[in-house]
Amino acid sequence: MVAATGHADTTVGHGELIKAVDRALTTHGRALLTGPAGSGKTEVLRALTGAAALRHETVLRLAPGAADRWIPEASAAALLASVPAAALERLSGPQRTAIALLRRETDAPRAGRDHVALRLAVVEVLRTLAIRGPVLLALDNAQWLDAESTDLLRFALRLTPPRVRVLAAECVQGGTPLCEPLCGPDTPQIRVPPLGTDEVAELLVRRGLPARLAGRIHQASGGNPRLALALGHSLAEAAGTRDGGAHHADPLPVSGQAREVARRLLAVVPVQARRTLLLAALAARPTTALLRRAGRPDAETELAVAERAALVTVAEDGTIRFTAGALPTALAADAGWSERAAGHAELAAAVDDPVQAVRHRALAVDAPDEALAAEITGAAASCRRRGQRALAAELGLLAADRTPSHLPGEELARLVGAAEDAGWAGRADLARRATRAVLARDASPADRVRARLAVIDAAGQALGTLDETFAYALADAEGDPALQAAVGLRIAWKHNLSDGDPVRSRDAAARAGVLARSGGDQVAEAMALTVRARMGRILGDPDAEEILAGALALPAPDVPLGMRNAPQYLAVRHALFDDRLADARRQLLVLLPAVRRTGSAEDVFEVLRSLTEVELRRGRCAAATEYARDALELTVEAGLSPGPAWYVAAMAEVMGGGFPRAAGYARRGIQASEEEHDQVFLSRGLYVLGLVELATGEAAKAVATLRRVAALEAAQQVADPSILRWHGELAEALVAADAPDEAAELQARVRTTALALGRTSVIAALDRARGLCLSAHGEADAAVALLEDTAQRFALLELPLERARTLLALARVERRRRRRAPARAALAAAAEAFTRAGATPWTELARESSTSPAPAPGGDGGGGGARALAALTEAEARLAVLVAQGASNQEAAAKLFVSVKTVEARLTRIYQKLDVRSRAQLATTLRTR
Repeated sequence: MVAATGHADTTVGHGELIKAVDRALTTHGRALLTGPAGSGKTEVLRALTGAAALRHETVLRLAPGAADRWIPEASAAALLASVPAAALERLSGPQRTAIALLRRETDAPRAGRDHVALRLAVVEVLRTLAIRGPVLLALDNAQWLDAESTDLLRFALRLTPPRVRVLAAECVQGGTPLCEPLCGPDTPQIRVPPLGTDEVAELLVRRGLPARLAGRIHQASGGNPRLALALGHSLAEAAGTRDGGAHHADPLPVSGQAREVARRLLAVVPVQARRTLLLAALAARPTTALLRRAGRPDAETELAVAERAALVTVAEDGTIRFTAGALPTALAADAGWSERAAGHAELAAAVDDPVQAVRHRALAVDAPDEALAAEITGAAASCRRRGQRALAAELGLLAADRTPSHLPGEELARLVGAAEDAGWAGRADLARRATRAVLARDASPADRVRARLAVIDAAGQALGTLDETFAYALADAEGDPALQAAVGLRIAWKHNLSDGDPVRSRDAAARAGVLARSGGDQVAEAMALTVRARMGRILGDPDAEEILAGALALPAPDVPLGMRNAPQYLAVRHALFDDRLADARRQLLVLLPAVRRTGSAEDVFEVLRSLTEVELRRGRCAAATEYARDALELTVEAGLSPGPAWYVAAMAEVMGGGFPRAAGYARRGIQASEEEHDQVFLSRGLYVLGLVELATGEAAKAVATLRRVAALEAAQQVADPSILRWHGELAEALVAADAPDEAAELQARVRTTALALGRTSVIAALDRARGLCLSAHGEADAAVALLEDTAQRFALLELPLERARTLLALARVERRRRRRAPARAALAAAAEAFTRAGATPWTELARESSTSPAPAPGGDGGGGGARALAALTEAEARLAVLVAQGASNQEAAAKLFVSVKTVEARLTRIYQKLDVRSRAQLATTLRTR
């Protein structure tokens, strides 16, 4: 136990919790913090004691260990040992003697001590400290207090003044907290909640771990910070292996520190309950009824103990779910082979699903069995038909393992099939395992290529690390046009996704198409034409639609090589780019149930992403938010690359949720895409972040962010402005940042391309920026006329959010030329449109603008100052306010993200417009004019 000195940082995700505990201490003088091991109680306590020490309160901190619980008065001795000597001066002789004996002889017989004097001494010490100022007694690991110390503290705290506050943190294992009698029955009990996915992402970033793993680590840790960090470190170690470590949908490695943390969490329940938990861990869909049938008659009672310890949740229908995915893994890993085999045998007789019965029977034995292997192979085929490709891969590997050695051909076929199922499901761990087994056998070149392609398909967005796999696949495919075409297609996808090079992607697809035609593979030929059409659209090739029509004309199965790579899906994307939104939505709603049946999580995600984007363009933010939420949940459950999902979530939030949440999702998506070298979704994440910065008035930041998008798109040779519509946003940001000439040049250049390609809505967005440019150049009448016309065009295009944003721009221009009634009318129309669309943050933006007297962000709120600011551009207004508030040129440049020279030039223009000659006159003008 030590007196706290210094301040601890607030823990990730627990800021509101710390405030709640602080309020409880202020109101009641007592607070009890509970939660499982590793939930962050100690960090919360440290933050609160650090804050108290900064307020010059006396902080007494006691943190007993597990062994202290069995040593009488050990905690009391530790508490008194840390009390300043000055606090003992007022004690009577017997009281000093009692404390001295306790300090020296915690192991001595208690019969010879004056316990009354000891109790009174503790009371007197606390009273003395309270005279000097507030006292905070912080008890960490309160569950390890020995009974005698608990009794002593209970007596003393009843007699201490209100200035002595008590904060206890305890690992509650079910039932009444041990510390409740110590603090009193009315003490507020505050449970530390688990972290959310966003908070786990922040925790990982702070520790230098990859943010792209946040979803999977959150699922595996259940939001327990200690377990999350342990899993993150396990993954970081796995990433150092030759094949790139765990990625995509692989199960997380629960080893080393992570397994030890999981063991500690599980150790709080009795042995009998842990045996029941093991059966639940081995079952695919555990229920209480299943566990009873498997020989656990007291399953409900034993699970209730585990539920109180926050290890599982049991639904009303008896469905059992572990709160952290690492717990069943740790349970199975710590059980011996015989215990696991016995559990599988019991479950095999209890389950009602024939596939699961076969799986459990296979896991209950480890010897080759020809009949069992054939039965497992049949179960795998059944899973494939159901769309359960990950389970099919697991069963395929089991079937190969149970195949007798005199059937090498059947074993090899089962391994190749397992690899392909794993590739489809995105299970890179199973794909690599099956492929290693294939390569270790006397496999044909075709089988080797099929296995290696499975590894490539399972890698998701992370294709940039597989150059060696591509090289071996090409070598094995030599002489077989169909196999060469299959490899070439994957190379084309890699050139686009990881290399950001659509020209190389298009050329690789063209070669693959020729090979596919030569090999008679019309599916691969259609896929190659699809890649060519996709890259053609990016590069602004007018023949892209004709190429896509050729792909659609070829006969192909419903879901060839994944719907996301099919011409049918690209046709939907083109409809979205062309604002044929009703057509796109109708086709997507046909595709959604189809891709759910196939079992490809990536295909389902792609359809959900497109539905989100379509609904946002249509001005249906609530529907878009639902699709985005589904896409994010799917990404976490299936272990997909999170960059795309965070982009989708950010897009939904920026229109229908909240700007701060949108920025958070966008930043995490940017980081994840950078970690995976995903150039496509890196651009998209930056675009959303730039849009948030533009909407919230951070024009200089928006310019910097959107310029990164422009640079990425230039490097990727993206010519068609309808795919990622950042051009109008960057032009608007440039106007707001006092660079209207650059904005005019940008919108004129892009307008030429948009006109040539017939991108009508892109032209309208550019005209919105052009209207703001005209206003900045003093051509207010022309600006108003153009913006009114642009709003009407967006209405005809049935793009309500774009129309509403144009009305916002119109209101800004009208206010700048001091026409209040037209400005109010435009704002009212914008607010109504945003409200109808469910665009909450934009509705608030419009309403704030309608009540604010200043026409530009950064106004001082006064009517005279607002009129002075009305003569300035937005960038000039921001600078004027900063300078008037006393900022130096260097400080203003840093806050506005511009150079000092830009500040000096802008300040000169401000002086000229407002007819002032100094900073003091500027400040007076903004206050009085």
